[in-house]
Amino acid sequence: MKKIIVLAMALSLTATMISCKKGVERFSSTVLNLGSEADANAIIDFNNNFIDSYKSTSKHIERVLKYADEAVAKSKGKNVLVMPVIINSMDYSFSKIKEVPSGFDKDKAAIEKEFNMYKIKKENIDKKIEELKSYMTSEDYKDDKGVKAEAIRKEIESDVNAFYAAGENIMIKIKPATDAAEEVILKDHPMKEYIISSKNVMNSMDSVIDLLGKQYSGQFNEAEAQKKYDEYAKAVEANAKLNFDVKDQQYSYKKSQFETFNKNASNFLDLYRKLIRDAKEKGKIQDNDIQQIDSSYESVLSAYNIFVK
Repeated sequence: MKKIIVLAMALSLTATMISCKKGVERFSSTVLNLGSEADANAIIDFNNNFIDSYKSTSKHIERVLKYADEAVAKSKGKNVLVMPVIINSMDYSFSKIKEVPSGFDKDKAAIEKEFNMYKIKKENIDKKIEELKSYMTSEDYKDDKGVKAEAIRKEIESDVNAFYAAGENIMIKIKPATDAAEEVILKDHPMKEYIISSKNVMNSMDSVIDLLGKQYSGQFNEAEAQKKYDEYAKAVEANAKLNFDVKDQQYSYKKSQFETFNKNASNFLDLYRKLIRDAKEKGKIQDNDIQQIDSSYESVLSAYNIFVK
């Protein structure tokens, strides 16, 4: 069975993830420098592994930053009952990336530069958090009143900003190749209609997340929020109306996964409606509502990935 497009979220950025390596001879030569099928496969592997790494490392960084904040607070005498637990990040996908494929052609050098920065900052963050953990465990903050904790936190925050910048630049630069791969993979795929429609739902939901992110940190605009709601509702309704009827029996089990995706997409719609109502009443988006939306987004994304995998 052909494996197809998977979406992976990193820092509210949804990127296409390719897991099928067939039909590579039809990639646009203006996007990739294809000397052979192996060149295209290498690009696909790089894309998949990088997205997995970026996503998992981003979650790890959230925990690192929380620990750093609590460490500074505790080292300065504030009451911190339990320090957050930091588990070493097992980034298997990152270890699979040996080099930037030559098939990226004119973009290869730029991607290599950003990837090297990504790698350096990723390593720095891990080293700094271990240094901070040692400092806290030994209670050295009793000697300097938390001066070192504050310094390490600033270094971590600087590395985190550089890490995210490099990651986002890489995502942007590798996107043309994944877009070309998407066209190849979907051209004759048995589930093409359902994948395209479901991706329309994901694209609309990404637009919602982008808008709510801006309004959450700024001012709530009911008209804009309602417009995005209507667009998303239309996409969800259109997808739900599709009768999953794929003749190829090896895809028959995908029907329940398609239905689960639609159910989760509809649940997101319910929470979005609640968010708009609460924000209208309070004058701003509530923390609890945005947290529920974020959790629901992850559920829809996960259901989509399972459906198309």
